[in-house]
Amino acid sequence: MNPQPWFRDARYGLMIHFGSYALTGWEAAWPLQWGAISYCDYESLADRFCPNDYDPKLWAALAVECGFKYVILTTKHHDGFALWDTRLSDYSAPRRAAGRDLVTPFVGAFRAAGLKVGLYFSLPDWHHPDYPAEVINPLPRRSRPASALPPGVPESIAAAPARWQSYIDFMHGQVRELCTLFGNIDLFWFDGQWEHTADEWDSRKLVAMVRELQPDAVINDRLGEPGIGDYATPEQFIPPVPPAGAWETCMTVNESWAHCPGDLAFKPVAELVGTLAEVVARGGNLVLGIGATADGVIVPEAASRLRVMGEWLTRNGEAIYAAGAGLPPGMCHYPSTGKGDSIYLHVLGRPAGDAVRVLALDRPVRDVRLLASGAALAFSVDRAHPRDAMRNPPHISPLRIQLPPEWLDPYDTVIRIDLG
Repeated sequence: MNPQPWFRDARYGLMIHFGSYALTGWEAAWPLQWGAISYCDYESLADRFCPNDYDPKLWAALAVECGFKYVILTTKHHDGFALWDTRLSDYSAPRRAAGRDLVTPFVGAFRAAGLKVGLYFSLPDWHHPDYPAEVINPLPRRSRPASALPPGVPESIAAAPARWQSYIDFMHGQVRELCTLFGNIDLFWFDGQWEHTADEWDSRKLVAMVRELQPDAVINDRLGEPGIGDYATPEQFIPPVPPAGAWETCMTVNESWAHCPGDLAFKPVAELVGTLAEVVARGGNLVLGIGATADGVIVPEAASRLRVMGEWLTRNGEAIYAAGAGLPPGMCHYPSTGKGDSIYLHVLGRPAGDAVRVLALDRPVRDVRLLASGAALAFSVDRAHPRDAMRNPPHISPLRIQLPPEWLDPYDTVIRIDLG
């Protein structure tokens, strides 16, 4: 697991769910699992999905304004509906109502905007006639009801091994198309690995093909076996203990990945900014997920929050981009990131007594300032008790920083400490 340097430096990405499922107002392809819609009714969505307002240049401009460094598009979700002109199926945007390839202009627009381009691809395909009904994780939310199955699908892999191989050839073939039709791709984001094993997916062969065709691409870990990809992807939470190696928390701006008009539980900007600080303080990346409407529009409830985050990053991005973990755990009550000889304290809220305290440092402090304005902050450094100083001479504790309340940022006040 050794991703490209740009991935660790980027720290902040966006994932956009876009597909015929936006017509339902439900969560991506999952209504098929819930039994909320039949296979035939779901397939017919492709004959109505015509995103006339889709303009990826507008999406790219928004992403730049919001401070994202890489953006991932769902080229095919679990429903099997492809947004590009795949030669392996007619269940695709160009061959149904949309009448055009939606991936090519996305890649071009985001590449022209200077952003890294990522493509999401689902290993399962609930539309394909050779994809079996049985999965290795048969929880109720993982198993499709009979009404959601294509006619004549195999009961299991064992029941029709030749048909499973046919599916694997098809799935690998579509990934090959993604690797060869759009120029350089920076990241591949696989999903749905829980339905089968890495051996059944033939994941190592799949990754080898991607490495051959796109040698500089970063690959996530959702391939059925830890260690096959480049980085881990905890979902909808910040892991208390960071995963070994590179990792990326993926989290929605409200509670849904796809466009769901009934989901109004949009997270406050302060929560989103605090989440970004917490993730980077643990050495990870944050990818925020939003869903585009069936017309191809990013709703203002999501866009407005992301724009405010972009404004905060304009003032404080130095503490996020190319930064990593700061102080050791327990040394400050707030998240901290670090870069070179600088520590960045992310003060979330108003500190007690209008003072921020660092419990221990191992180097002298040269300067303390607000990152956003450069204003100098008054600070004092007390030597430890003489006995502790004798045992550990470099030990300096505590550091107290005065933070006037009128200088507080409404989301995250970043203090830069330069160490000597």
